[in-house]
Amino acid sequence: MARSDFTFFYPKRVRFAEIDAQAVLFNSRYLEYFDIGLVEYWRAVGMYENMGIVGGLEFHVAKALVNYKAAIGLDEVIDIGVRCARIGNSSMTVAFELHASGKDDLRATGEEVHVHVAEVRGRPTPLPQHVIDLFEKFEGRSLREGVPA
Repeated sequence: MARSDFTFFYPKRVRFAEIDAQAVLFNSRYLEYFDIGLVEYWRAVGMYENMGIVGGLEFHVAKALVNYKAAIGLDEVIDIGVRCARIGNSSMTVAFELHASGKDDLRATGEEVHVHVAEVRGRPTPLPQHVIDLFEKFEGRSLREGVPA
């Protein structure tokens, strides 16, 4: 992927509490940045309001992956790129990129698989069609596995 593959970005400034002894963003914070970007992306899509997912839907993270490309330093502004990469029967794969603000300066990539469940401790259940429609409308393309764009 490239920065141009993302239509949604959210800016985040690196704070002192987020760096490690080498004065770069601590490794666990990358997933935190992905989470910040995800909430803002879902808000833009129309899936998140008033501290929760619209309609009381429940999602569990089944996979989280971070690929580090270059260090992120204190006080930098980072653009968190988020996009829904694909939708399965009960899961969504979300792609992330972290770039220096306003630049095609890739610092990290990531991927998370979110599984829709019937309840907090429930089994996977199919994503409602209205959810799929929201993400496909926002991304401007088909996200279903095996469905041509």
